[in-house]
Amino acid sequence: MDLEEKKISREEIFEGKVLHVVKDTVSLPDGGTATREILLHHGAVCIIPITDDGKVILERQFRYAVGDVLVEIPAGKLEPGEDPLECAKRELQEETGYSADEMIVIGDYYGSPALLREHITMYLARGLHKGKTHYDDDEFMEVFEMPLDDLIDDVMNNKIPDAKTQLCALKAREFLNREKSERR
Repeated sequence: MDLEEKKISREEIFEGKVLHVVKDTVSLPDGGTATREILLHHGAVCIIPITDDGKVILERQFRYAVGDVLVEIPAGKLEPGEDPLECAKRELQEETGYSADEMIVIGDYYGSPALLREHITMYLARGLHKGKTHYDDDEFMEVFEMPLDDLIDDVMNNKIPDAKTQLCALKAREFLNREKSERR
């Protein structure tokens, strides 16, 4: 069965600094039509930086959209045409002050594919070196460390509501476990 929907037309709704909202009319697999309202996005990266002793570098940050301080891994938006690896290196350094000897892609995901076209590439950063942070003018956060096992416990006990942090923590642990198993 062909499940693809094809764009017939597009109406521009809003274009801001971060969000670009459009309303598309699409043809459906059965020949009918429907409307799809979507947010266009250049993409993003997220990084789970893990120290040599198994601690994750995390940040606490107030997120206005949800009205709460969240614990998250470092992340950031791609500039148009920017290489995801270069973005990951930049965001890690800007937000945490760390640089990494090794940046390993551990996967990709779409956070809300029904309405948001934001492709996110996930990185595991190792071989960390501490430097200075360089926050954006409107960024305020607290950087701290937590053992990966404690972060996994917090994820599993519903203390970490941020999806990228949940997913990266679980994928990083599985990646590290498989890597360890392969060395045996």
